[in-house]
Amino acid sequence: MSYQVLARKWRPRTFDELVGQEAVVQALVNGLDNDRVHHAFLFTGTRGVGKTTLARILAKCLNCETGVTSKPCGECSSCVDIDEGRFMDMLEIDAASRTKVDDTRDLLESVPFAPSQGRYKVYIIDEVHMLSTASFNALLKTLEEPPPHVKFVLATTNAQKIPVTILSRCLRFNLRRLLPSQISGYLTGILKTEGVKAEEAAVERIARAADGSMRDALSLMDQAIAYGGGELKDEEVAQMMGSVDHAHIAGIIGAVSAGDTNQLLEIVGELSAQARDLESVLGELAEVLHRVGLVQLASDYRDPARSDWDSILRLAETLSPEDAQLYYQIAVLGKRDLGLAPDPRTGLEMTLLRMIAFRPQATAGSTDAKSGSASGSGSGQGSTVTESVASQADPAKAPVAAATRLTPVIKAPPGEPAPTAADLGQPPKGAVTDQEWHSLILRLELTGPVKELARNMHLESTSEGNWQFLIPDAVRHLGSTQIVEKLQTALSSQLGQPVHLAVHTASEPVSTPAAISEQTSHLKMSEAERSIEEDPTVQSLKERFDAQIIPDSIQPLQ
Repeated sequence: MSYQVLARKWRPRTFDELVGQEAVVQALVNGLDNDRVHHAFLFTGTRGVGKTTLARILAKCLNCETGVTSKPCGECSSCVDIDEGRFMDMLEIDAASRTKVDDTRDLLESVPFAPSQGRYKVYIIDEVHMLSTASFNALLKTLEEPPPHVKFVLATTNAQKIPVTILSRCLRFNLRRLLPSQISGYLTGILKTEGVKAEEAAVERIARAADGSMRDALSLMDQAIAYGGGELKDEEVAQMMGSVDHAHIAGIIGAVSAGDTNQLLEIVGELSAQARDLESVLGELAEVLHRVGLVQLASDYRDPARSDWDSILRLAETLSPEDAQLYYQIAVLGKRDLGLAPDPRTGLEMTLLRMIAFRPQATAGSTDAKSGSASGSGSGQGSTVTESVASQADPAKAPVAAATRLTPVIKAPPGEPAPTAADLGQPPKGAVTDQEWHSLILRLELTGPVKELARNMHLESTSEGNWQFLIPDAVRHLGSTQIVEKLQTALSSQLGQPVHLAVHTASEPVSTPAAISEQTSHLKMSEAERSIEEDPTVQSLKERFDAQIIPDSIQPLQ
């Protein structure tokens, strides 16, 4: 006999053999056991999740010679004929090739006639969304009130294209995409039965590549077995599929983080030489960065379907949350635009170079002598500090690196007090004045609520590592324990010595960086408004044309 592919050979023949659709199976089994079988069903879901398989099992349940049951015998002539696709009263129609209304009318002409072999006539219409509007209209009345011996099973991958008049006449079941763990478990059982030796990593790779489709997984496994000469090895499966190893993705992230352009291009060249699928690199990169972000913001999260979380943890320690989010966004947008690039390699390289070029200066490495390229170029407002690459590669050394930084390049944001020459030296070790505290904020690289807390505090005193602050009562919500601890950690890292912060509320106004910034902004706005009012050209326009100045349009020079 000719070879039968695994997807057909291992098609489930009972509800118990079906994988990953427990909710749908439970509803169908209960309906069959309690004699509450609807006359029209609609199965929706992506390809290869079991829509047609469920329809065939349902046809067996309705026509088994032992009676209507959720557990057909599989041995009677009706069950055997349905399994082999030659049961006369089960009609499978491909709606994609029979879209015209005349085809639908011809089909409905046979509906009134009683079944010739079984108990029910079962009409399975696959890809039903492909029917024309006229075909759907012709189907409406029969679908709503069919003869008692007729059951309709509709299947589609695009339920949005089905008219609501059809949807309202059917019991709708949404079939879920299968998880990689469900697919790999099923494949492992098949491989044992078939006597095929397989590495666990190879099976997991196939399960992930199937993207929720069991049929895709079985087809890939068929191909992989043939490619490996009757065995499944992870390295051979990766070569066959052109998939990218996790080690390559981790190497790309490390090279981007270190600003090592040469290493980055070497990895891309290696992938290209191995005939890997370059178009999938950005997707894999986004997937890894997604998990890095999950670990950074939800440290206890683990997906049992993946076994490479140790590597993800190392990457999460190397990257800052801001960089992970930035790289993810660039990867997603780069994947979207990859088809516009001259070729996949050019598009991939430019996307990865964009990650380095647009990386914030606050986390950019200094010029790498090995790569001969300067990373983290760009300009921006606010405090920018160049840190050593070693502090990014080994977070455990971050406090030491913070105390031995290169001379920072500081630009005061608009409205902030400008740092003095003394402020550009080493961070203060002993007592610190309030004015020095204002300048020190610029070097802390704070964000979000922690930055707002620092800007709204007045340094009252410092003594042997104990810093006393006053915070206005109006913003006392910023002084929560968690936010204060984050500021304390940042300050200790910057100074290279432990610092304890104590924050107290003040009912009276206090001099804070935020208050000073606001006063400076008001002064600048007043000066800008006065300059506009006194400008000879503006006065002439007001006199000649009765012009008026729109107050909100005046902005001080930056």
